[in-house]
Amino acid sequence: MSNVIILGGHGRVALLTAQLLTARGDTVSSVIRKAEQQDDVRATGAEPVVADIEQLDIAGLTDLVRGHDAVVWSAGAGGGSADRTWAVDRDAAIRTMHAALGADVHRYVLVSWSDAGLGHGVPEDDDFFAYAEAKTVADAVLRDSALDWTIVAPSTLTDDEPTGSVETADPSSSIARGDVAALVAAALHDDASVGKTFRVNTGSTPIEQFVRD
Repeated sequence: MSNVIILGGHGRVALLTAQLLTARGDTVSSVIRKAEQQDDVRATGAEPVVADIEQLDIAGLTDLVRGHDAVVWSAGAGGGSADRTWAVDRDAAIRTMHAALGADVHRYVLVSWSDAGLGHGVPEDDDFFAYAEAKTVADAVLRDSALDWTIVAPSTLTDDEPTGSVETADPSSSIARGDVAALVAAALHDDASVGKTFRVNTGSTPIEQFVRD
């Protein structure tokens, strides 16, 4: 069993991930910003931790993640202002990477976006630019870190029923949030996922096999 901390614990992918992990016997702490979200977290079997990761510095985040076996980053500004997108999706994410290293928690799984990268193609005057750039930078920093990292980068998210199968993403594709959660959970339990970026949408390859391949 593992002791996992999920950052951004009230997001829909995070809640589904927590439920899958606790069902496997893992101990899960889910970090949330609002105390009123605690019951939703407890319903997954996870333990809620109220903390504002946007405001915590590296020292505070180090204390937050210390003692866990793995960190899952599933937080985001949620389409707010560009300034807040930079602050959460880029800056806070990067601080948690430094914090994980400082706390000697080397396993780190980051939920990103399938088109993140230097060629994302989003113009600077587009409202989506901050998100695209923030994910691109955070992914790059994680890949260059000394962490045992995995990046799960889904295409467009849906609330469809999960299929249990995925494939490499293309720009026009989509994937159920439940399948993203299943991929995060599978990656955490399979060392074959370390050092890999999974750009995914719904497909025909069972998730466990996709992680191993």
